[in-house]
Amino acid sequence: MTRIIIILLVLLIGPTGPVMAQESAVPASREEVKLSFAPVVRKVSPAVVNIYTKRVVARRSGHPFLDDPFFGELFGNQGFGGRMRRQVESALGSGVIVQPDGLVVTNAHVIKGAEEITVVLNDGREFDAKLALIDEPSDLALLRVNAKGESLPHAALKPSESLEVGDLVLAIGNPFGVGQTVTSGIVSALAQSSLDINDFNFFIQTDAAINPGNSGGPLINLLGEVIGINTA
Repeated sequence: MTRIIIILLVLLIGPTGPVMAQESAVPASREEVKLSFAPVVRKVSPAVVNIYTKRVVARRSGHPFLDDPFFGELFGNQGFGGRMRRQVESALGSGVIVQPDGLVVTNAHVIKGAEEITVVLNDGREFDAKLALIDEPSDLALLRVNAKGESLPHAALKPSESLEVGDLVLAIGNPFGVGQTVTSGIVSALAQSSLDINDFNFFIQTDAAINPGNSGGPLINLLGEVIGINTA
C-alpha cells in the first residue's frame, strides 16, 4: 500500500490557542460505528474544486524527445537542428475553497508556471482564478477566484493539534480528470521530520489512496474539516 505524504496547512491556519485532544471511547457495539461517510462527503464536496491550467511552452519541432532535459543535455540541442515552436500545455489538479469570497488552497506544483487558471466547482460552474500566494518549499499555493460577488461553498480549516495516529480521514480530489472521487484511510504517522520533503518537516502521513490529479485536494476528518492538503 502506497504511503502518501500530506502537507499540513500550517501557513494558512495561523496562530491558535492550545487545543486539547478529546478522549473518545472505543465503540461498544456495531451500531456505534459510523458505517457511511456519505454525510461528510455531502458536506465538503461542494467546496472541492477542479483546477485546469494552461501555459505556453517552447518545443523543438521534429525532435520531441529533445524537449526532455536529460536527452537535450546528453545529445545537445544544437546538433539536431529543428525550429522551436510554441505550444499550449494543459494540466489539471484539485483544490478546496476555504473562504466564501473564493480563496482556494491547492499545491504549488499544480499551478506552477500557469498563464491561465480555471476553477470548476462540483456543480459545473467555472471561474477564472489568479495566483495570490505560492510557497514552493511547502508545496502550497493560494488562488483568488473571481466569484463576482457570489458566496461560494467552502470548508473549514482545522488545526492539527487534535490529530492522532489512527484517526479516520478522507481524501477528496479529481484523479485523472474524471470527476470527484473519495478515498478513506487512517492517519499513519505525524511529524516524521526525519524525511526530507521539500524542506517542510511537519506533515501527516496516511494510507488513503491518492492518485495523480488528486494533488491539491483536501484531507478531511469525519467532521468535514480540512486537516491537510493531498500531495501525489
